[in-house]
Amino acid sequence: MSEDFDVAAGPEAGIDKDAFRDAEGWISALWLERLRAFLSARRAEDVALVMAPLHTSDVGDVLEQLDEGERLALVRMLGEKFDFSALTEVDESIRLEIMEALSNSEIARGVAELDNDDAVFLLEDLEQEDQDEILSALPTFERLSLKRSLDFPEDSAGRRMQTDFIAIPPFWTVGQTIDYLRAEKDLPDEFYQIYVVDAAYKVLGTLPLDRFLRTKRATKIDAIMNSNLVLVKAEEDQEEAARSFERYDLVEVGVVDENGRLVGVLTIDDIVDVIQEEAEEDIKLLAGVGDEDVSDTTADTVRSRAPWLGVNLVAAVLVSLVIGLFNATIEQMVALAVLMPIVASMGGNAGAQTMTVTVRALAMRELDGGRLRRLIRREMVVGFVNGVIFAILLGLVTALRYGDVGLGVVIGMAMVINMIVAGTFGILIPLTLDRLKADPAIASAVFVTTITDIVGFFAFLGIAGLWFGLF
Repeated sequence: MSEDFDVAAGPEAGIDKDAFRDAEGWISALWLERLRAFLSARRAEDVALVMAPLHTSDVGDVLEQLDEGERLALVRMLGEKFDFSALTEVDESIRLEIMEALSNSEIARGVAELDNDDAVFLLEDLEQEDQDEILSALPTFERLSLKRSLDFPEDSAGRRMQTDFIAIPPFWTVGQTIDYLRAEKDLPDEFYQIYVVDAAYKVLGTLPLDRFLRTKRATKIDAIMNSNLVLVKAEEDQEEAARSFERYDLVEVGVVDENGRLVGVLTIDDIVDVIQEEAEEDIKLLAGVGDEDVSDTTADTVRSRAPWLGVNLVAAVLVSLVIGLFNATIEQMVALAVLMPIVASMGGNAGAQTMTVTVRALAMRELDGGRLRRLIRREMVVGFVNGVIFAILLGLVTALRYGDVGLGVVIGMAMVINMIVAGTFGILIPLTLDRLKADPAIASAVFVTTITDIVGFFAFLGIAGLWFGLF
């Protein structure tokens, strides 16, 4: 413990209220040391005092910095002052660890204070039995609202939506609406537009707050509402919903059920989280690490990575079998063993570049018929041009190093072939996986690397065998 630190001095002694984070934005080591000391001494009041000024996202950062025992101690010492929305800001492994340690009654108390979307986020990973017990402890309206959201598919707009929104009939005036908003106590904490609905709760239009506040009280709502609707279906994938926000520059959108009735809203803060999650998921899948987090245990990390390492092992064996076909060729000309990894490596990198562009375009739904044909032609031409450029460079270096022009020609030809193959399969493999309803981010890298390695070795060794008459 730091010599400047004195637990008995109280929570604010010797530490500035603004010193929660250091100059680089990390949680201050002194602040964290003080909190840990209070937790160890079980000084609940002091713990509450130092945690009170923090935003829920900051509380999430604190939870990730603490050890397992300290996290649970913090939650229990804060008691009713602990905001369960902080659990939406931490890694999944930490969230589940804390939720499993708490009783269902404690979780029910915390969930009751949350917005619908945050409550669903916490409950969806629990066992069905625990979900039912927690829901049964909630008031009827909240229970039914959460149950309906949980019935929607995982990663759907219905799981992400908030069920608090403002809906009014089209025959009201602006004045009536203002009076309603002032008198109604159970309104959303934040909202960006008002929804105009009929008696069956089907959306007729939307009313942005800026237009609403600039209009005179006597004006009818149906005269100023926006009838050009953009709505999201509750069953729709959250990634598709995020794409609507991007396409139409939205900050809020209504969510409707299969009958077209308004059941909730998605707001931009929800969609920012979706965009980040989907981007992280694609990055992890491209690297073959699944849904791994930095907070995962060693065993979880091994289980996440081992399957794809096994797939890579199979691919490596296939490549070794191809090399084995040319043992005699390599034995007669040792320089081939030195040079052949260069061809395979260049092809693998070129294929990864094309694959990344393709996977991103597929995720953004940018590949219609015309664009797809242009992209395939472009990548084949790019592969050929890059192949020629690096074939000349590598061929010259090889000829000078080994004093053999023929060897330079051989490696140059193999380079051109493998770069064209890399560009072609870097786009065709993700497209094929997408057509087969498989996630192209998951397996594309393995297939592209395997093909470029096999083609690179086969082309180089095969051409060398023919050129030098080694067969």
